[in-house]
Amino acid sequence: MDDGEDRNGTADERTSEEEARPGHDREPSAGESGREVSEGSSREVRWAGVAAAVLGGVIVAVVGLTTPWEALAGTPVAAAGPEGDFTAEQIARSQAFDAATSVPSYLSLGLTLVFAGLLVATPLGAKVLGVLRGPWWVRVLLGVLLLTVIEEALRWPLGVWFETVLRDYGLSTQDWVSWTGDRLKRIGISTALLGGMILAVVALARRFRRWWIPAAAGAFALTVAASFVYPVVFEPVFNDFRSMPDGPLRTSLLAMAERDGVPVEDVLVADASRRTTALNAYVSGFGATRRIVVYDNLLKAPEPEVELVVAHELGHAKENDVLYGTLIGALGAAFGAILLYLVFGRVRRRAGVASIADWRAAGAIMGLMTLATFLSGPAQNLVSRQIEARADVHALDLTRDPVTFAAMQKRLATANISDLSPDAVEYVLYASHPTAPQRIALARAWAELNGVPGP
Repeated sequence: MDDGEDRNGTADERTSEEEARPGHDREPSAGESGREVSEGSSREVRWAGVAAAVLGGVIVAVVGLTTPWEALAGTPVAAAGPEGDFTAEQIARSQAFDAATSVPSYLSLGLTLVFAGLLVATPLGAKVLGVLRGPWWVRVLLGVLLLTVIEEALRWPLGVWFETVLRDYGLSTQDWVSWTGDRLKRIGISTALLGGMILAVVALARRFRRWWIPAAAGAFALTVAASFVYPVVFEPVFNDFRSMPDGPLRTSLLAMAERDGVPVEDVLVADASRRTTALNAYVSGFGATRRIVVYDNLLKAPEPEVELVVAHELGHAKENDVLYGTLIGALGAAFGAILLYLVFGRVRRRAGVASIADWRAAGAIMGLMTLATFLSGPAQNLVSRQIEARADVHALDLTRDPVTFAAMQKRLATANISDLSPDAVEYVLYASHPTAPQRIALARAWAELNGVPGP
């Protein structure tokens, strides 16, 4: 360990130890970061490093051993372009839409990363938060809110640009009042959750020398709890849901779920048409909150195609993909809390704070969390694509209808104007599902393997 790391470790611990005293509420001084290293502080950093290495190894091992890397075991799926399954007009429309949305998307991403980098590498966050007054915990919450307002104000014109493109291509059905309301609701929910997490980190750092231990446990518990709460608390904020009415389709879907051995609480219809023409369905929650949700737009498709979409979602339920994703995400959140402890000592001087126990550190924590989310995205997308492919195979096994499966994929891709051939960067950064041509190629491989007519 070099001298810089030792000095950083000492200041964090001494500051936290002093602020843990009853009635202590002073701000850490910048000079504390220069105190010489004690043997104990170095030992704390080493223990945190060991814990991070062990937990990181567990995550890699679990993901590596449980991810279905081959959708069809022993059967390679040939790489496929869109030319064989989509018309030249459909391909051109997809390419034009991708070009039109890429500019505001990349600008928004770039602005987000630059803002996060400034919060981590400069004292911008500390200076902005320095204008706030009140108890330290109020200033933490107000600080997160203020920085979020600044960032979102900068990104707002790009959001308007993106929404305008969606309207030009007929994907958005919202007016500006509705769009603004939904955007503000998303910002409000994410800001409240983020503010609560950062407040917890600062509070633990002010109370405990080894704050990373309760922070990791809390991050794990919060992720699990959020998975239970989200379907019943947050989803209704954006959509109204109703049970699919009695009829042949509902009877068929519930019979298919029973035949598949998948307990489903309900099949719901979301009023997605009030904001988009895109087609979609998903499974959310687990246990008593697990339900399959179908966009009302999707009900306009032929019933066999709707059944195949739901069969895909039953694949997620049968494999407990939501629970699996929740547990992996919870382990990742715990790993992130430990990593924050290890990394913050390296950036706090640049961020203009002496310790993570300083309420002005909220900006730097916010920036680090944003950067961590971005850096972990490609790995999450990689695993997600494999899990989605497994659910596709499940749908094919359950329905044994690869021709309708391919027709359904074409309908989804053209209605949603999906990117049929994303470049490498887009595929890594954004693709949480295989492309439509890849999914159709999978159906052909499945048909050949099972000796049935293929698409």
